[in-house]
Amino acid sequence: MKNRQYVVLGLGVFGSTITKTLSQFGCEVLAIDKDPECVQRVSEFATKAVIGDITDQQFLIDLGVEEFDVGIVAIGNHLEESLLGVLNLKEIGVPYIIAKAKNKRFKVVLEKIGADRVCRPEKEMGERVARSLLRKNITDLIELDDNYSVVEMKVPQAWVGHSLQGLNLRKNYGINILGIRDEKTHKLELSVDPQYSIRMDDHFLMIAETETIEKFDYLVEVLKNRRVHKELSYFFPLVGCGTMISSNVG
Repeated sequence: MKNRQYVVLGLGVFGSTITKTLSQFGCEVLAIDKDPECVQRVSEFATKAVIGDITDQQFLIDLGVEEFDVGIVAIGNHLEESLLGVLNLKEIGVPYIIAKAKNKRFKVVLEKIGADRVCRPEKEMGERVARSLLRKNITDLIELDDNYSVVEMKVPQAWVGHSLQGLNLRKNYGINILGIRDEKTHKLELSVDPQYSIRMDDHFLMIAETETIEKFDYLVEVLKNRRVHKELSYFFPLVGCGTMISSNVG
């Protein structure tokens, strides 16, 4: 199975970072920008870096852009260029198109003309930083897609001494346990006995809905700070049901 081929239109910080990262993973990347300095900057790692006008459809056709699997319009600040970039890729026949937008209005317009995914890097990074600041027990989080993540989390105190089977994590919290790591030895055990008794130094490696597990982690600390920690085992299944929690701890 061949690697996906990517074409990146616009080589500012966003576009050049995408180009470099994809290239480091062995992907074929065609990078295009009208600024010679930007093109020169990525030429050492891109499969091919070309100076040219991304709004010129014939120029893109001559480069064979229709053969690429994913097109990334990384301009963002200039709506007209972004629109023409997306339209050109769409009309040429690139199957999947990602575009950068600097605000909500740009995002709506780009989606309407055919972009399959529109990202707002500053907004998304701001949200990620804020969420990372709220994390208390989560030590690592890798997003698999827009909804689910692989998470490593220190076990809440209320779980200590209980078995995995007794907690019924999948039913109560939507958590699928992949393994358990001992904080002291750092050893990861992937074959976990359902009757295993959870210890204070354990870390869970799990797959869960990103929003749910982050709210869960944050609310554990909120509840503890409100001196209702003894009731946590009762509240945990309600994580994500904000009205029920607030009515009991307010």
